[in-house]
Amino acid sequence: MRARTLMRLTFANAASAAYLGLVGASVVFEVTAVLFWEPGIVGIWPFLVTAPTSLLMAGIVGAIWGMDASVWLLVAAVVVSALLHALALGALLETLRGRRRGRGRGPTRPSRA
Repeated sequence: MRARTLMRLTFANAASAAYLGLVGASVVFEVTAVLFWEPGIVGIWPFLVTAPTSLLMAGIVGAIWGMDASVWLLVAAVVVSALLHALALGALLETLRGRRRGRGRGPTRPSRA
């Protein structure tokens, strides 16, 4: 698969764009809450929006580095999870569109009359 195809599947379709927008909104909400209000457990929302991949990655980070893990490793876990989910949504949408248009059925033989 070429890089251009991966970029198109990850960013250039409605499902992936909406999902990445949702993840971005949760991150903006978290940063705003930390800067201006009492954050509480607001930091959980980006992990929940990108679950289950981000929770699995956070568990791996915790298992390897423990409590000494940098917060940037957890941020990277959320970013990588969001991109993987956007790619999966784009691939799913492309597959569904292809089936609806009639592609994916294989070659057809001409009929002999």
